Amino acid sequence: MAEGSGVDREFLALERELAVFLRRARASSGDMAREVHPELEPAAYGLLVRLDEADRQRATELAAWFGVGKATMSRQLRALEELGLVTREPDPADGRASLVALTEEGRARFRRVRDARRARYVRKLAGWDRAEVAELARLLHQLNARAEG
Repeated sequence: MAEGSGVDREFLALERELAVFLRRARASSGDMAREVHPELEPAAYGLLVRLDEADRQRATELAAWFGVGKATMSRQLRALEELGLVTREPDPADGRASLVALTEEGRARFRRVRDARRARYVRKLAGWDRAEVAELARLLHQLNARAEG
């Protein structure tokens, strides 16, 4: 499409807004990680999110979910384990493997931070109609689903 056409302007605007959103999300993720534990790496915060949603998971499942290698996942899980935020237990379906789960302390710390984050969203979007919030969530879900496919 030619430079300056309607479609290009729309996609340029989308790119710009996503760049701003992602920059803020990265900064926010670091802040939230430190709120969970001062020594928690920002990248590991996503692991806590996944473990809270999915409960117990094998390290290989987590690595596949995040699209990282086993060594990277192992290093991140070891750090979370050392901080007392996750634990490993034998997989009842396969005694050679283990399942990773949040500890009670890890779940409590994560949920406290998550709930505070949601309260910030509520405050920031207080002027929005609930249907607008639902539409934004639907569109972001659609974008994420297509990015995975």
